[in-house]
Amino acid sequence: MKILVLSDHESRSLYEHFSPEKLTGVELIIACGDLRKNYLDFFASVSRAPVLFVPGNHDHWYKRGEAGGCVCIDDDIYVYKGIRIMGLGGSMMYQPGASNQYSERAMAWRIARLRLKLWRRGGFDILVTHAPAQGINDLPDLPHQGFACFKKLMEKYSPKYFIHGHVHANYGTGFKRLDQYGSTVVINGYEHYFVEYPTVEE
Repeated sequence: MKILVLSDHESRSLYEHFSPEKLTGVELIIACGDLRKNYLDFFASVSRAPVLFVPGNHDHWYKRGEAGGCVCIDDDIYVYKGIRIMGLGGSMMYQPGASNQYSERAMAWRIARLRLKLWRRGGFDILVTHAPAQGINDLPDLPHQGFACFKKLMEKYSPKYFIHGHVHANYGTGFKRLDQYGSTVVINGYEHYFVEYPTVEE
């Protein structure tokens, strides 16, 4: 299955200079946050692929239940063609009281609240977040620090992919698109990236 990943920065190639063949074969679109609602709705309108998203720390437009033509998977596990996709939006808290920002403890609590869904689904295949995991593609400054609880999720459930955003390629910090944590492939979805997911037998 061909998956298009979007995050943080609008792709001029796919948006301003769009042509249908650029989405040939794409069966699923996953957005990792900090993108305009109109941008996400555009991809929902030009593609037959579902557009799944989690909110980023700058997505103040988002209110639960107002996802337009897209599907919010924040604090949920969404199954598409047999692929279990778990979503956890937001970033590390650096402005107390701000929306879509969480302490390590608060993020761990959000995960704990998904225990029943995780049990019912038997785990998950793709973890979709806005922020990175601690020590994997994150940065030392508080706003861009990753969550340790994301690593624990990967250690326990061994998903095929962990897809995140938040760390931009133009930060000048040795941007890394791909990484590995145990058996999980880690992808920074900044701007756009195509993933070939192994076919799942239904």
